[in-house]
Amino acid sequence: MNDTICAISTAIGVGAISIVRVSGEESINIVNKIFDKDLNKIKSHTINYGHIIDNNEIVDEVMLTLMRAPKTFTREDIIEINCHGGVATTNKVLELLLNNGARLAQPGEFTKRAFLNGRIDLIEAESIMDLIDSKTETQRKLAINGINGKISNLIKNIINNLIDINSNIEVNIDYPEYEDIEIVTKDKIEEISKYITKELSKLLDESENGKFIKEGINTLIIGKPNVGKSSILNKLINEEKAIVTDIAGTTRDIVEGQIRVNGVLLNIIDTAGIRDTQDVVERIGVEKSISLIEQADLVILVLNNNENLTKEDIDLLEKTKNKKRIIVINKIDLENKIELDKLNSENIIKLSALDNVDILKNKISDIYNLEELNDKDFTYLSNSREISLVKKAIEVSKNLEKSLNANVPIDILEIDIKEICEILGEIIGESYDDKLIDKLFSNFCLGK
Repeated sequence: MNDTICAISTAIGVGAISIVRVSGEESINIVNKIFDKDLNKIKSHTINYGHIIDNNEIVDEVMLTLMRAPKTFTREDIIEINCHGGVATTNKVLELLLNNGARLAQPGEFTKRAFLNGRIDLIEAESIMDLIDSKTETQRKLAINGINGKISNLIKNIINNLIDINSNIEVNIDYPEYEDIEIVTKDKIEEISKYITKELSKLLDESENGKFIKEGINTLIIGKPNVGKSSILNKLINEEKAIVTDIAGTTRDIVEGQIRVNGVLLNIIDTAGIRDTQDVVERIGVEKSISLIEQADLVILVLNNNENLTKEDIDLLEKTKNKKRIIVINKIDLENKIELDKLNSENIIKLSALDNVDILKNKISDIYNLEELNDKDFTYLSNSREISLVKKAIEVSKNLEKSLNANVPIDILEIDIKEICEILGEIIGESYDDKLIDKLFSNFCLGK
């Protein structure tokens, strides 16, 4: 943390502008060696015109932004050099910085320093990466709420309440002769444990929305050969991605595509037709298709309107009965032979993939309330690390309530309260493991 780091913060390639970022206590001294103006005489948070120089030769004409600590992203001195875009020019500026005392930043190291220096918490840091990766407007809104600290403030508020309770417990321990204090403290513990369970359970219930916004809905299209799965995929993504023929077993491996429905990505997988087959390659595809059922968030089971239900159809209905699913009766332009009375499901739609599949998109939107999702405040958890810790905190909070009902001594209750504080502290990064932090920030791009 005592050295000065630098990296290219924009995508490498031809463009109008590239930005090279420098952060650390030696930033000004290092850049002064290659800039034709004295940065010590320049005001903080200003943009300055000048040239990058190497042995009295002009390397590039630049605009240089100077920001002195502590009012910067990393809370260190930061300089951003806006040079002309292009691989050779940008790399030359970076090379000069490295030759004059800076070292190349590790992936995510600027954001890591912002976290370690107390500029942002862990939720805000993860949300920065989410914002960079966002592909939809809903993903952007979700990330901005994380950066703005809405979720962090909720967690911090709970932690502060727990700290107040612990203060009461310490008074009980120090002054055990005052029984009325213990009664008041137990009442407060009961109140706060119910509050924690309620708030965190609500956050957890809504976290599914955050997961879908961030990662998309993994949607599996499954069914027998020749029921129209590939046609449905092609219509959904508006692209002839999957091969469509009348020959059974044409699709032997998964075919993937993406669409947006009300701002949420659908990660769609078309699978090999499910049937008994002696073809080794096709059989592998069928086994792979069946294995994907468990991993899917949503299953679209396609049946043929022009055929009676077969053993394969019945097997797939059984295998997907516990999944969130939509049963699609395809080929309604043909004679109706399917026995609808045997389908015990509420999400059944009829369509012809030869025409359009808008009814399917609308059904998906209804199932996940995607229209309403756009109107919410996006105060959601959005990654498995945060979600698993909240689940753990809820379990401890429920144990705390049980202990209260069992009249467990108040100093023992303090152990559960401290554990909840530590768990919630992990979410926002007040307590953390160095290896976890290194792994988390390694997923960032180099100049962030």
